[in-house]
Amino acid sequence: MRSDKENLIVKLSFEFAKEIIFFTEKLQESKKFVIANQLIKSGTSIGANIREAQNAESKIDFIHKFKIAAKEIDETEYWLLLCKDCYELKMCDELLERLSAINRVVSKIISTSKEKQ
Repeated sequence: MRSDKENLIVKLSFEFAKEIIFFTEKLQESKKFVIANQLIKSGTSIGANIREAQNAESKIDFIHKFKIAAKEIDETEYWLLLCKDCYELKMCDELLERLSAINRVVSKIISTSKEKQ
């Protein structure tokens, strides 16, 4: 299923993962290790699952991998909201906005893929 043309959701999720890495490094500098570890796992897993879906063996496998990405989006949102509420970090708002955009695209891909099944 993979093609060489640019893929919006792959690009968005990759850029988001880079921002999560930067953000969690800042959290670690502030000695917020536990939340940083949780956030880096879920935040980078979104893009990893989306990328893996590009090589899906079937439409069902493709949808399944995107559903996993959707779960990781929910978990990442949880950790970002905790950061925002507990530490009042301004960068959380920007990350939450980007995550919301990714979530909209992922949701649309899942629903469109289900219709085509």
